[in-house]
Amino acid sequence: MMDAWTGTDLALILCLALTLINLASLGLAGLRLGGRRGASIFPTKAPISLVRPVCGLEAFSEEMLTRGFRLEHPDYELIFCVADRADPIVPLLHRLMAAHPEIPSRLIVGDERISDNPKLNNCVRGWEAARHDWVVLADSNVLMPPDYLQRLQSAWRHDTGLVCSTPIGARPDGFCAEIECAFLNTLQARWQYAGEAVGLGFAQGKSMLWHKPFLEARGGIRALAAEIAEDAAATKLVRAAGARVHLVASPFEQPLGRRKPAEVWARQLRWARLRRVTFPAFFAPEIGTGPVLPFGIALLSVPSTTLAGWLCALAALWYSAEYGLAVRAGWYRGPRLLLAFLVRDAVFPVIWIGAWMRGAVLWRGNPMDIRPKAPARLSTRVTAA
Repeated sequence: MMDAWTGTDLALILCLALTLINLASLGLAGLRLGGRRGASIFPTKAPISLVRPVCGLEAFSEEMLTRGFRLEHPDYELIFCVADRADPIVPLLHRLMAAHPEIPSRLIVGDERISDNPKLNNCVRGWEAARHDWVVLADSNVLMPPDYLQRLQSAWRHDTGLVCSTPIGARPDGFCAEIECAFLNTLQARWQYAGEAVGLGFAQGKSMLWHKPFLEARGGIRALAAEIAEDAAATKLVRAAGARVHLVASPFEQPLGRRKPAEVWARQLRWARLRRVTFPAFFAPEIGTGPVLPFGIALLSVPSTTLAGWLCALAALWYSAEYGLAVRAGWYRGPRLLLAFLVRDAVFPVIWIGAWMRGAVLWRGNPMDIRPKAPARLSTRVTAA
């Protein structure tokens, strides 16, 4: 009879299992990206309302907002939402709307305080003003190609409740922005697409295509205040309705420009805390999405140079597969990307631990209490400025 497994055996098995899971996720994402899963049932030439919450001027603001006026869709309207009339983005919006009179566009000033999420508050009045049954909620820093709306539409299936796109980091200026690419692309987007490939689609707030009657029948946009993150609330709402969240075949880019170390750290910590609060059962295993945990456990169990050599070879395979996914998807792949992978995976365990430590985050200067709240708190209404 075989001897009982030792702690060393279990540690090595865990190391191998986590490595295989990560390699499998890279393979699944690679197969899913760029592919179509059945024919779209989106109604041909259906008009669309494109709602864009905006706040402040950023490095690429003019380019990102101008692209919204140059989409190839035959029938769409643009609705910009800004919470404060004194926001410096307002003059740019007026100039762009005047320069493109052929595209129906409006600016709505004033938010609705339905949650602690300022972006969701900023979207409410735009959603309610949308004239069409199909509505896209899109962040102001999404790089929209001319066929942006068609690519969202093409992912709509008979079982779809929502179509989304995860952000893909592009145009990094400096190594810190390259680290952000390593987080956004071959880590977070990879798991998004791998999850959707096995039926676990998660919403992303960057680009969201809704059928307005579907959401209105379930409480409307105000129902997304059930969670601190509107995309987490959207995921749960769609699943509760027996529908699915689907992703576009190829996700849309988000130009990054320069990033400071503190900005990358704060953003990743904020997102980690939001994932921890909204989907704790999925967040907890995230510590195993990099090689630090499995390889560290293996080396602590069998501290030998031979094992270290094998782990180095395994790490080379791991990162080669990750780099290959970036090539396959056409994502950023500069000469320092492999180094960015290493730095990302070195700091991620600290981010993961930090995500369990606090119940608040800061977004654009707004403190957000991410602890669950009773629905009664989400009732105060603010009129337009």
